[in-house]
Amino acid sequence: MELRHLRYFTAVAEEQNVTRAAARLHVSQPPLSRQIRDLEEELGVALFKRTAKSLELTEAGKVFLNEARAVLLRTDAAIQAVRAVAKGARGFVRVGYAPSLTVEILPNALKLFEQQHPGARVELHDCSTEEAARKLLEGKLDIGLGVKPARRLGRGLVFDKLASYPLCCAVAASHPLAKKRNVRATQMKDERLIGYSQDEYPEYHTWLRELFQPFGFEPMIVEQHDSVTSVIAAVEAGHGLAIAPASLRCLAGPRLKLLPFQPTLPPLVMGVLYRAPLSQAGQFFVDAVRSSVALNRIGSRRVDNPARGL
Repeated sequence: MELRHLRYFTAVAEEQNVTRAAARLHVSQPPLSRQIRDLEEELGVALFKRTAKSLELTEAGKVFLNEARAVLLRTDAAIQAVRAVAKGARGFVRVGYAPSLTVEILPNALKLFEQQHPGARVELHDCSTEEAARKLLEGKLDIGLGVKPARRLGRGLVFDKLASYPLCCAVAASHPLAKKRNVRATQMKDERLIGYSQDEYPEYHTWLRELFQPFGFEPMIVEQHDSVTSVIAAVEAGHGLAIAPASLRCLAGPRLKLLPFQPTLPPLVMGVLYRAPLSQAGQFFVDAVRSSVALNRIGSRRVDNPARGL
């Protein structure tokens, strides 16, 4: 049995006439009659009561008509869904992201993506860069947004740079350094640092050691947390300092003061990590992220120079 048998049967049942059904289907009458007989032989039941002038459905035919319509409806829906995905109108994108780095761009990216592709859906997962890379290779994520991986990328993974963020020292308003305009890297030697969990963010600890290695010391991490909100709360409570990208300001607000380093330290490079080739929905999401980054840059320039664009 093939889909054409169901379409032919449904047309004949609805028209109650082979000639009219043949015209509706744009086929000749003899092949259509033969297809209906083949269908009945395969099912082993009569679907129609035949008279000289008309066709009527048998009880079995009525049951089969309902089932055939359901199958054809589901098939048509599947076809439309596939075509919509191919056009990017629908789809499902699983995105792993680092909150402190993506806070400036992810909300706008989601808004742009939803506006341009209202039928598509995004599933967000808070995870480290290393975890995102692993899940991409395992097929559990489609896209990762975070820092540039320190290690060599796995097979098929691609990293595209989107933005870079200057590093700052995050302090509580009550901390003595809060009165300073900037800080030096060497001042971190005797400071208590708040960081991320070694188990969940091993690449963070590697990065932090390498960051201060040129200054001849290893940072003293006194507390480890599994989320950026916990790090912010610990710093605000006066437990220590945190080394963070300037984008943390969007999450911390006035709760913390972010002091720039002088001289500046190497910035954090943020980008998109994915396994090539991307699905069409995935590519559309990456395009939305790029647009959000561009809009954020324009907004930053206007804040730095309010007279611009007037």
